[in-house]
Amino acid sequence: MIISSAQDNGRKRHIVTDTCGWLLAVLVTGANVQDRDAGHLLMWILRTMFPTVRLVWADGGYAGKLVEYAANMLGITVQIVAKLAGQVGFVVLHRRWCVERTFSWINRCRRTVRDYERLPAHHAAIVYWAMTIVMSRRLARHHAATRRSPQPTRAP
Repeated sequence: MIISSAQDNGRKRHIVTDTCGWLLAVLVTGANVQDRDAGHLLMWILRTMFPTVRLVWADGGYAGKLVEYAANMLGITVQIVAKLAGQVGFVVLHRRWCVERTFSWINRCRRTVRDYERLPAHHAAIVYWAMTIVMSRRLARHHAATRRSPQPTRAP
């Protein structure tokens, strides 16, 4: 799933996650860059890092020429997650909630809430680092839970 998040400081974070919400790729651009334009580079990054990905769900901001580019040049099918007909107010959209959850995981790291970095590449590295922390903590917690086995009881 591809979605972008605009920050107040003039930058956007475009991320690609898997269906569980784990970060696959991130691209940090200026806020003046349209989502569909940044999507071209993001799709190319996704294709080079994960060549087996064949289907991507994307936010409505990525509609347009990106769908054709991904299909013809990269062999990736892009399906746009559109708003529901007659939708008023906030409604959780199918396939979008996992990306929004990933943004909340990323924003728990202090350096991603405020933009301390001067270059977009540095901010992207901090986003990767924040997700590395989240994923390693989850794996360590899972590993500790599986290592605990019930102790045999001793007879008095």
